Amino acid sequence: MYFTFFNINFFIKNILRHFLLFIICFTIIKCVQHDSICSKESINAACINPIHTVLTLKKRDDNLAKKIAQAHQMYIKGQPFLEASYFLEHHNISHYRRKRFIIHELINKHPDVISITYDYEMKRVKRGYLYENNLKPFIGPNYLEIYKTRKQNYNNQPIPSLPFKDPLYKEQWYLIGKETGGFDMNIREAWLMGYAGRNVSITILDDGIQIDHPDLLDNYDPIASTDINDGDDDPTPQNNGDNKHGTRCAGEVGAIANNNQCGVGVAYKANIGGIRMLDGPFSDAIEAAAFSFNQNYIDIYSASWGPEDDGKTFDGPGLKARQALYNGTKYGRNGKGNIFVWASGNGGFKQDSCSADGYITSIYTLSISSATYHNSRPWYLEECPSIIATTHSSANKNQPGIVTIDAPVGCTKSHSGTSASAPIAAGIIALALEANPSLTWRDIQHIVLRTANPIPLLNNSGWSINGVGRRISNQFGYGLMDAGAIVKLSKIWKNVPEQHLCTYKYKMAEPSPRSVIGKFQINFTLDVNDCSNGKRILYLEHVQVVSTIKYSKRGDLKLTLFSPKGTKSVILPIRPQDYNNDGIYNWPFLSVQMWGEDPRGTWTLMIESFATNNTINGTIYDWDLLLYGTEEPAQPSDLNYSPKMASIQKTKIKKGFFELVNEKLETFKNFLKFY
Repeated sequence: MYFTFFNINFFIKNILRHFLLFIICFTIIKCVQHDSICSKESINAACINPIHTVLTLKKRDDNLAKKIAQAHQMYIKGQPFLEASYFLEHHNISHYRRKRFIIHELINKHPDVISITYDYEMKRVKRGYLYENNLKPFIGPNYLEIYKTRKQNYNNQPIPSLPFKDPLYKEQWYLIGKETGGFDMNIREAWLMGYAGRNVSITILDDGIQIDHPDLLDNYDPIASTDINDGDDDPTPQNNGDNKHGTRCAGEVGAIANNNQCGVGVAYKANIGGIRMLDGPFSDAIEAAAFSFNQNYIDIYSASWGPEDDGKTFDGPGLKARQALYNGTKYGRNGKGNIFVWASGNGGFKQDSCSADGYITSIYTLSISSATYHNSRPWYLEECPSIIATTHSSANKNQPGIVTIDAPVGCTKSHSGTSASAPIAAGIIALALEANPSLTWRDIQHIVLRTANPIPLLNNSGWSINGVGRRISNQFGYGLMDAGAIVKLSKIWKNVPEQHLCTYKYKMAEPSPRSVIGKFQINFTLDVNDCSNGKRILYLEHVQVVSTIKYSKRGDLKLTLFSPKGTKSVILPIRPQDYNNDGIYNWPFLSVQMWGEDPRGTWTLMIESFATNNTINGTIYDWDLLLYGTEEPAQPSDLNYSPKMASIQKTKIKKGFFELVNEKLETFKNFLKFY
């Protein structure tokens, strides 16, 4: 009788425990939209069993964290992150899973503990579409000194004369296009001014980098490197054929010049590090640890990955990762802010949009799109108004690709996708930071945006003029990055004024929330005057709309934002592959297309549905408009762009295409002369 009763109790306890875990998991989904974890289609062991336990103390104390871990048969894995957070691992996983709620309760009672949380697996994919035994090279006790000496010797070498003698340099069309009568990103001009990225540290967030590659070795920076997957200091990838991505990205930035190896990196004198984070289970804590690694030493983090580009996923950084991005821009580089460069995504062929990617819709990242050899839209390009600028990449096998190093050895000429675009942008930004190390993360966004060149890309449709006369595109941002112009402007740039934030809430009229059915179009208007907190904004930077819409076919929704100056920004296009029936929850859509405008006046959010029948329905809730900007203009003042210029430009857009291109060429040449 006792045996039977015990088994019934045990059975009931297990049911209750798993039900509680289900509720916890479901709550996680609803608090922050993450389509890739714990979805209704995948409530399984990956959701029930967390992949990480994270301990957060009130202040950093490595010894205390170790003692707490040991008291519960656990240990600390890797380095602390977010100041006082630690990865905890258990020596006996099965025992820990059975007892974790008891352990959780005991640890939470400690007076110096803020929380102990569980992290669930999230899916992330690399944003390159072409990919061509697991031992790592030994790192000895004096490796830091060895690498420091090697790097110093390389930096002391004089800048080599052009053209470089590296065998694939002549095939780096995106570097030498002007030599052959085409367009490029004007990187040679920056080199000829003497800039190559010296003393700038760039870290590739990826599957690791091949630190002993002969075309990278002299630039490798161990202080900017770590392995979060294995909890050690060596970012070398597993040699299994799948982990070439990070190495290729690193070569684009920092391949050594004039050494008869492969090609040349954009910032061929920069310090190149790698954080191995994509070669194993992925979680919020893993990316938070990566984003917060050595923030006062690393200048630029380059990321060529994100949520699945499948046309049906809404996903982005978790709570810890968002905190790490904020901390990096606010406190990193000793207060100047880390620069996070992000590839905008490869899901264009599935009609995906980078507006559904929370890394791209963060104000703290600088998102980069791609253009082909012919300065056309590549087939994989995703559209969104948070793209700031564009660099070159490849489109198909019939066009030349991006030259870089390969793992474990050798070179490749077929690196591609927006994966290849972000590292080029990171390299160009390194040239700017060498020219002016005092630039902040917002300075960099201003400079990249102001100097972007739309002219090579005007053969593509979709360009418009914003309220201050700049050309904008959901495909290419403000245009192709121009390294020469960026360096020139960086040298005379003054730090931007303090960033202000004004938040305006739209309250639905009764009945609230608003029910909708079938195909519809509704305009919501919001009047903006001076900010209630007393911090005026007269010059916009970022604009966010935070929205919640329950809808039975999310992909039928389209959201368009209109500024008081008439700038139209499609912040969410329709996505035919997206059949999600929950809708959008508290999602921060971002536009950088109103940059420089005065925000005062009437804003309009147009919400449309392209549903084909009335069985599709939903509910629209209150939404927030977040305006970021300054009261004073950035310096030097951008005299070429103003509301008056916008009016002139919108008249000119009616002219013939070739007449307009020639006119803009002269304008841009004069602009460069000014700087």
